[in-house]
Amino acid sequence: MEDNPSIYRKLRRNKPALVALCFILLTVLLALFAYPLSPDSTPLANNMVVEISARPSGYRQQFLLVPKQRVPQQPGWFDGLLNGRPSAYAYVPVNGYFISGDTLKVRHRVDMALEDTLSYPLSRLGLPAGQAPEHWIDKHRIREQRFLLGTDRYGRDILSRLLIGARVSITVGIVSVLLSLSIGLLLGSLAGWYGGAIDNAIMYLINILWSIPTLLLVFAITLTIGKGFWEIFIAIGLTSWVSAARLIRGQVMQLKEMDFITAAKALGFRDSRIIFRHILPNIAGPVMVVAAANFATAILVEAGLSFLGVGVQPPTPSWGLMIKEHYNFLIAGHPMPALIPGMAIMALVLAFNILGNGLRDAIDVR
Repeated sequence: MEDNPSIYRKLRRNKPALVALCFILLTVLLALFAYPLSPDSTPLANNMVVEISARPSGYRQQFLLVPKQRVPQQPGWFDGLLNGRPSAYAYVPVNGYFISGDTLKVRHRVDMALEDTLSYPLSRLGLPAGQAPEHWIDKHRIREQRFLLGTDRYGRDILSRLLIGARVSITVGIVSVLLSLSIGLLLGSLAGWYGGAIDNAIMYLINILWSIPTLLLVFAITLTIGKGFWEIFIAIGLTSWVSAARLIRGQVMQLKEMDFITAAKALGFRDSRIIFRHILPNIAGPVMVVAAANFATAILVEAGLSFLGVGVQPPTPSWGLMIKEHYNFLIAGHPMPALIPGMAIMALVLAFNILGNGLRDAIDVR
């Protein structure tokens, strides 16, 4: 416990590591509150308006909100925070409107220089009796929306999908780190503590897995357990424990020769108590460094898998999947739908690497 204040002070003096930590925490908060913060708060931010596909950053558009024939059931507050809220309206892009009798006629935007006329009975729009149609429609059925980062090829808001896609990157990092550290701590501790045949068997397994390219190993596990949302995260976690196990094995082999471990053995403590009460707490620093590196690796692997089509499946927003859907835009003069998620991946991975380097310097891992 005496080293903790010193480690904290060292990390606080490391400005790049501190900035990286703040960026990671900000990303986690944005991912947690993605739906309340997103302009499109529908589930998976999948509100498609194909008439405004591939619009640039800052694009503005007026919409007529037409009530759906079957109003979806609205979830509770907590469920809405986790999964979003289905919209009760269909969004029709319009360039203007006028009222003719009891009918609303709108100039429906079909493309940049193309429009047609659509007609809606005022009763279909839910006009209350005694209300002035123009004022009520302007207030309740016409909405102007600004797309800060533009729209994708399906007319979906890129900012909303970017925020919700952050959940995938953060979740895959958490799941893979927890899974890889659990396996790595178990096998690395057993190999380092007991040595002999147990060490040889575990190291043989580690060397085999180390020789297989990570993506190929993930492909094999994915084909075995499936391509679902959680299956991909588990597959990545099952391939990233090798580095943690090797490090932990070396640390345990070094610590088990220390005097305080010899004293614990002389007192008759069980092996499990010595490992979990006296050895593992003393290697928490190196484990934290490995965890930060594995977090960054998991984000990259998930993005690569989604780009190749074997990761998170549409319409779930994933930064790698967003690049896959729009990489051809790079040569079509509209690169932002592909560049924005790519820059987000780069920034988050860089933040974890800088934080890992800062932890290494603060803990002075050798």
